[in-house]
Amino acid sequence: MAGEENAEEQHEHTEAELGEERQKMEKNFAEAGRIAGSILREVPKLALPGESFLDIAESLEKMIIDAGGRLAFPANISINDIAAHFTPELDNKTLVGETDVVKIDIGVHIEGCIGDTALTVDLSGEQGRLVEASEAALAAAISMMKPGVRVGKIGEEIEREITSRGFKPIENLTGHKIEPFALHAGVEIPNIKSNASYELQEGDIFAIEPFASAGSGRVADTTQVEIFSLQSTPKLRMKYSRELLTHIVHNYFSLPFAERWLSGVFKSRLTLSSSLRELLNSGALHPYPVLRDTGRGLVAQREHTVMIEHDSAKVLTVM
Repeated sequence: MAGEENAEEQHEHTEAELGEERQKMEKNFAEAGRIAGSILREVPKLALPGESFLDIAESLEKMIIDAGGRLAFPANISINDIAAHFTPELDNKTLVGETDVVKIDIGVHIEGCIGDTALTVDLSGEQGRLVEASEAALAAAISMMKPGVRVGKIGEEIEREITSRGFKPIENLTGHKIEPFALHAGVEIPNIKSNASYELQEGDIFAIEPFASAGSGRVADTTQVEIFSLQSTPKLRMKYSRELLTHIVHNYFSLPFAERWLSGVFKSRLTLSSSLRELLNSGALHPYPVLRDTGRGLVAQREHTVMIEHDSAKVLTVM
């Protein structure tokens, strides 16, 4: 009997610990979302004609850190037909144009719990319906999210909202489940109708990000890559490559990072370049190529991170 009582007490203790851990995780997700939303609110003041891409990215990243968060991924600044994954390199001199359609995507984490959010700024003043298409699709998707809803049905609603306005959803980009230190945690929410059968569960965290396209509705990789993430820790030939891998493991874990973030690791850019090349060739790193609409059409994006509650979805990244 004493043994059974000890086992029961241990089980209750474990359940209590798990409950506390879950509460802490939810608190961290909420805080990461709060910071991300508050900073995204400042984007229209930063994404202005004549401003440097690099200055905008570094300003947003500094704001995240100053607010008590950590960078979940590099600030993405994707313009016009570029849909995603562009972050400026260290010597980038590009300036925002007078009529650019600018998509800003930022991520904040607190102990690995991520708030991922994005919006589109139409500097031309002529792409309001395109921007509205992605925003309306996001609102419609969130309104139907609750336990038991199939992700394929959410995609159908996103597609309906975008196509009803004369545009195409980008079919090969998706929303994604988020778990601690896992920005893409294995479950996707399509932007089109599909047979995807995963049913939302209470406590799930998802980033919902409809992309509306005035082009083909599909994206393809370009040759430019500025963002990477760790995917394995193989044996490496060069000493400097091993040092770089250690730096990445300790600072970014499995979360995406920018090549420009590594500029202070070595004095020589040549050393950094050769070390990064070995990490890529060895399979240590996963590259995120810049993505472009294959029809070269303008693209708008809107994104929130949400938590699935008992009968609805709570937006964590409120602006």
